[in-house]
Amino acid sequence: MSAIILDVLPIFILILIGWVIVRSGLMASNVGEALSEFVFKIAVPLLLFRTIAEADFHGASPFRLWIVYFSGVAITWATGHIAATRLFGRDERIGVLAGVSSAFANNIFIGLPLVERTVGDEGLVALSILLAVHLPVMMVAGTVLMEHAERKIAGKSDRSMVLVLRQIAVNLVRNPLVIGLAAGMAMHLSGLTMPVTLATVVKQIAGIAGPAALISLGMALEKYGISGNLGIASVTSSLKLLLLPGCVWAASHLLGLSPEWTAAIVLTSSVPTGVNAWLIANRFGVGHSIAASTITVTTALGAITVSLWAYFLGA
Repeated sequence: MSAIILDVLPIFILILIGWVIVRSGLMASNVGEALSEFVFKIAVPLLLFRTIAEADFHGASPFRLWIVYFSGVAITWATGHIAATRLFGRDERIGVLAGVSSAFANNIFIGLPLVERTVGDEGLVALSILLAVHLPVMMVAGTVLMEHAERKIAGKSDRSMVLVLRQIAVNLVRNPLVIGLAAGMAMHLSGLTMPVTLATVVKQIAGIAGPAALISLGMALEKYGISGNLGIASVTSSLKLLLLPGCVWAASHLLGLSPEWTAAIVLTSSVPTGVNAWLIANRFGVGHSIAASTITVTTALGAITVSLWAYFLGA
């Protein structure tokens, strides 16, 4: 267990360092926003590009991995939604936000460095396969369900699904993560290799993606905090840290994923809630406090729960 803690703890210490930097006034929070942009638009896309371009898939199909992960997401999302609407008596929009907050893992900023550190290259391949569809699936589901909930409350008919999907597709085509994954797959399928000098540059930039992502996340936490709705946030946090990885682990064994791929997707499902929950709340102007509180609580407790999952998996 001590060896596992030594693997997991640095991940959360880097987040803490980012938080302290802003909290102490050493740097302004907008520096963290700039660092986050660099991570999202350059460093992580290059990491994904390099991982996919050089990956050995051993002929494995991605569909079992996707089924395993998203079956866990579906169960957790539905549980969060039901808890918010039935247990706490909130409207459908808060139900959607509770579902998003319960099931949207921070796979980019925490999952990637965690899996790279604890599982290694084989785990990064599995996570890259997941990331190829994770953002599109989660954003489509969140947007469609939230629009449906808003229009149901307002008594309006749903907006054309074609228009919703077209808007999301345009955003995804411009997404740096999607571009990095697509470019990596194109390189992989073509059989081409990068020139040595270019490969060295890509490797060096990709190598700082994890630490930079964690520090920038810590710097961003200052603006979230715990801002009410602690009852719902406690439930969504428990679902995120315990139920989601539990469901993913069970599905991994039912469908027979390899130990490395199982460890990778269970660990990434166990990480704190991603900032995308906050972005969806911002986009629709509802549920900010639930998203913010869940992000903060899951990040504060994540070092403990992720260590326990890593111990359970033998990672």
